Amino acid sequence: MPTHYDGTPEETNALNAFIKLTRAADTLSAHLTQRKSMGNLTIRQFGVLESLYHLGPLRQGEISVKLLKSGGNITLVVDNLEKSGLVLRTRDTEDRRAVTVSLTEQGRELIAGLFPRHVANIVREFSILTQAEQRQLGELCRILGKQERTIKST
Repeated sequence: MPTHYDGTPEETNALNAFIKLTRAADTLSAHLTQRKSMGNLTIRQFGVLESLYHLGPLRQGEISVKLLKSGGNITLVVDNLEKSGLVLRTRDTEDRRAVTVSLTEQGRELIAGLFPRHVANIVREFSILTQAEQRQLGELCRILGKQERTIKST
């Protein structure tokens, strides 16, 4: 459904694209949540565990950058994961201000079990698109995502 905003063609095109992108992302997230693709984890908790699973221990600030979330938001997510026994925080011995987050054995087992199912569900959701369309969508999202870095640096 197009926007009812009566602006310039540039404004209308951008707004329509934004609405469609947002709706598509919300729909995908809802479908993955309904399928329990991430177990009982929130999307942020899953993102933290997945990052640690594939990249190894990370400083909390690195997790924030990777997930494009504020430090305060990630602190709360990591707090909850730590209370659940899924991650462990350790202070850097050389820089006491720095905190490294790593998976516990319980966290590693959980994400190792969930990740293949999550990927399978993502593949199912994206199967409506051809491989070429998926690559094109990925490239367009990459271009849009570059703006995030530009905005933060200005």
